[in-house]
Amino acid sequence: MRRATDGWHRAARRCGRSPCLSKEPPLLGASYTAELPFDGDFGARAYAVPWEWHAINGRAPGPAFHELSKQRRQRLSAAIRALDAHSAGGSYRVIAEVLFGKKRIPDRAWKTYDLRNRTIRLMQGGITLMRGSYRKLLRPGRRAE
Repeated sequence: MRRATDGWHRAARRCGRSPCLSKEPPLLGASYTAELPFDGDFGARAYAVPWEWHAINGRAPGPAFHELSKQRRQRLSAAIRALDAHSAGGSYRVIAEVLFGKKRIPDRAWKTYDLRNRTIRLMQGGITLMRGSYRKLLRPGRRAE
């Protein structure tokens, strides 16, 4: 806890700023209420409340709100690689061979093959990231509309 001119703040390492403010010094065993404004950061603040409760009670806070899952990181990486390959003039088939391995790509029926559609979706996702939606990764909890 740190004292400031506007009250007492509890510094939280995971969210980068103090989500908890108390006008009076905190007391052990006292009950507290969380007040959350309905603004653009409501989701992050609401997610921070259980962290506060866990910290006050000496428990581990759990995973950070902004951490991406392994699957999401892999998909973003694949989308950027697909976009780079497409920008360099690679065909969908060549991109799929690089992303998924040449052995998984059939010689025939490529036009209707599942990995072709997946490659196209990844490349389109890369274009969406390039056009500015990558900024949404910096504000956790918000999905592309």
